[in-house]
Amino acid sequence: MPTRSKIVVLAASNSTTSINKRLAMHAAKVLQDEFKAPVEIEVLDLNDYEMHIYSPEREAQGIPQLAQDFYDKLGAADGVILSLAEYNGSYTAAFKNIFDWSSRVKMKIFQDRPVMLMATSMGGRGGMSVLAAAMDAFPHFGASITSNFNFGPFSEHFDTETDRLKTPELALELRDAIKAFQATLPVTD
Repeated sequence: MPTRSKIVVLAASNSTTSINKRLAMHAAKVLQDEFKAPVEIEVLDLNDYEMHIYSPEREAQGIPQLAQDFYDKLGAADGVILSLAEYNGSYTAAFKNIFDWSSRVKMKIFQDRPVMLMATSMGGRGGMSVLAAAMDAFPHFGASITSNFNFGPFSEHFDTETDRLKTPELALELRDAIKAFQATLPVTD
């Protein structure tokens, strides 16, 4: 029986209708179905890790168990597919807070895991600002960034009925990003 790589999939948003969650799930499905990758997919929902706002004074009272749990989920994965929502050109408050708390467990929260970064938005820049910030910062936090992908406007390029990209050029770009990510996963028997 082949060994299955464990992939954590998440959107950096706490929205229950997150377009970035749809994109991340689509990428995971392409990896699993079209690339026939032997992977086990675990979808994380930021709402399951909601904590009070980080501050040094609160940290002095102890790191919340949810921060440890989030850190442990990333560490248990063989790879991470992360789609970043962009609010006012930056990370969402929900993601930033979980990120800040988890970095207090250990600074390198991605624990040298391969990470495929993505972003989309309703605007034409497709989350470009937040993606650039993550591309610059995340390697300092232990992310081995394998590839990145972004597009916008979401509604012009993503079919919400089938949960698939409908623009062929973007579908090819996504497949290239997935191929680079897959190449870093553990070789299976």
